[in-house]
Amino acid sequence: MDKEKIAVLIPSLSPDEKLVQTVREIKEAGFDRILLVNDGSTEEYDMFFEAAKELGATVLRHAVNQGKGRALKTGFKYILSEWRDCCGVITADSDGQHKPDDLLKCRDALQNNRDALIMGCRDFRKNEVPFRSRFGNCCTSFIMKLFVGVSLSDTQTGLRAFSADRMKEYLDVAGERFEYETNVLLYSKEEEIPMVEVPIETIYLEQNKSSHFRPLIDSIKIYKLFLRYLFASFSSFLVDIVLFSCGVFFLRDIFPAYYIVISTVGARVLSSVYNFCMNRKGVFKSKEAWVKTAVKYYVLALIQMLASALTVWGLCKVLPVHETVVKIPVDCALFVISFLVQREWVFRRKK
Repeated sequence: MDKEKIAVLIPSLSPDEKLVQTVREIKEAGFDRILLVNDGSTEEYDMFFEAAKELGATVLRHAVNQGKGRALKTGFKYILSEWRDCCGVITADSDGQHKPDDLLKCRDALQNNRDALIMGCRDFRKNEVPFRSRFGNCCTSFIMKLFVGVSLSDTQTGLRAFSADRMKEYLDVAGERFEYETNVLLYSKEEEIPMVEVPIETIYLEQNKSSHFRPLIDSIKIYKLFLRYLFASFSSFLVDIVLFSCGVFFLRDIFPAYYIVISTVGARVLSSVYNFCMNRKGVFKSKEAWVKTAVKYYVLALIQMLASALTVWGLCKVLPVHETVVKIPVDCALFVISFLVQREWVFRRKK
């Protein structure tokens, strides 16, 4: 897998002279196939793309801005159809954050891990990293590890390398803007594609002001999978807590010794049916047989129900608080544990 056979793909929106310098340095490092995708930049930026073309880069253009995900896919299609001798691609940013030595590191890592997704990862512990970038990456890394099971030190890096076969797969991954790169990680996790981290230099120029990442809008798009799970879980929680409270109210005098256990069981059975349907189709999108997933789900639900009932019962014996007040934090802790088990066992897709 020689460097001449590896294409370098750079999506770019409203660049400056750093784009030209980046192309020059990559060219000097020995990469001959450099592809830029002008993602709808206005005419005032044409001079930078023309200068890159004079250095030997190929430039494609979107008439209007379509997003980083779409720009990457445009590049993938061109490489697969026009540069068929390329056996892989390295994606990089246009703002000078990725140095040629780091591209070479990713190329070498791909050569040794041909089926893997290579991730050029920065060190966010350094003082020069802007707070916005450090905070955003730490949050995303934590959420990816907790909710998806992907443990990466840098989830937002634009420096990635993978084979032509992976390019074909990633073309079908959903997403048009910044959420696309996160969706690639989710797809890779789902398909059990290895992810290899390569330490790279941490560079932030002018506090990363050239970044087109929009923290609020693009974070919502990135986290929409998690928001769906939270919606399903929170709505199930409301169903459960309302049924539990009604049970406590009506059964306290009828079954004074067991009303908490009875209320917990009744509420959990009904809310679990709702939650199972939501999680299976709306969140995890499981294609496993209903019976198989239902059996595993209800084994988990039974264990969780008993843990909730016994914990609430035990705490109410020693704490002078209402049962519902105790139940809320107990079930919040069990909620996190339950998600991890569902992700890794109940709805885990087997290849």
